[in-house]
Amino acid sequence: MPQPPWRALFIRPGGIGDAVLLAPAIRALRQAFPGIVVEVLAERRNAGVFPLCPGVDRIWCYDRPGEMLAVLRRRFDVVIDSEQWHRLSALVTRLVRAPVKIGFATNERARLFTHPVGYAHDDYETASFARLLEPLGVKTIDDDVPWLVVPEAARRRAAELLEPLGGRPFVALFPGASIPERRWGTDNFSRVTAALTRRGVAVAVVGGAEDASAAAEIAVAGDGLNLAGRTTLAETAAVLERAAVLLGGDSGVLHVAAGLGRPTVSLFGPGIAAKWAPRGEAHIVLDRRLSCSPCTRFGCTPACPEGVRCLVEISPTEAVEAVIRLLPSSAEGNPH
Repeated sequence: MPQPPWRALFIRPGGIGDAVLLAPAIRALRQAFPGIVVEVLAERRNAGVFPLCPGVDRIWCYDRPGEMLAVLRRRFDVVIDSEQWHRLSALVTRLVRAPVKIGFATNERARLFTHPVGYAHDDYETASFARLLEPLGVKTIDDDVPWLVVPEAARRRAAELLEPLGGRPFVALFPGASIPERRWGTDNFSRVTAALTRRGVAVAVVGGAEDASAAAEIAVAGDGLNLAGRTTLAETAAVLERAAVLLGGDSGVLHVAAGLGRPTVSLFGPGIAAKWAPRGEAHIVLDRRLSCSPCTRFGCTPACPEGVRCLVEISPTEAVEAVIRLLPSSAEGNPH
């Protein structure tokens, strides 16, 4: 094993949620070895997470060929592949010039690492990522929130966007999801907006450009503010940082809110709540726990012959009641 200070490379392909949950491991490595230089090889769709992670010195994207080549020309002391199943990142790990190569031994990819480690579907994903540090002598990680930090420029932009709410506490809704099977439905979110508005609770709907149409319908169902498609990832994080509660499905935005220490109500069905749902008294997980769910393994969700009952059977009334339980008493007021 090389002697610190090291130059370490974390590889993190995939979506926003996995990237967010890797942040505590990055923080733990910096705390264990203060002189270490930490670089991340991500991809364009999740690279925006890492400017929110304290301790990351440089970010590369492997789907930008010039950056991928630059990484392969550099030397590292340690490379940590945090991908759970797919082989490409393991192959990249093998090609990166480093004497220590760590990754999950979930299939034949294990042969490409000097230090393969185990992986379990029942572990919260921050604990899985913590296991990647064990070959380096780091046995535990501190996953106390917040583990993300929002840039000041993003905070200023969020304040501008939230001005129509007049400083009132608000609930953030995120209707999006990476796959259709994780979408609770525009109508359900609209019913939640209407119910919260009747109770005098302000609502802001967040999301990407692909969520803008649904978000507009959800916002107009009550006294809602539609921010979908109007914010960068950092600005979305800044909005969530100010929210009293986030209601959303199993998604990257859910993990951003949890990583910022905000209370959440999450909607689970196909996904494994034990692995992906935020933990603690500030979080409520709505999960029917049907005999056929969870059905997702290594990010793959099969077509559902039951019409995604695991989500459909979660009612808007149940979601509203969960949100109200987490709201500070000052958040409810007179309807406008």
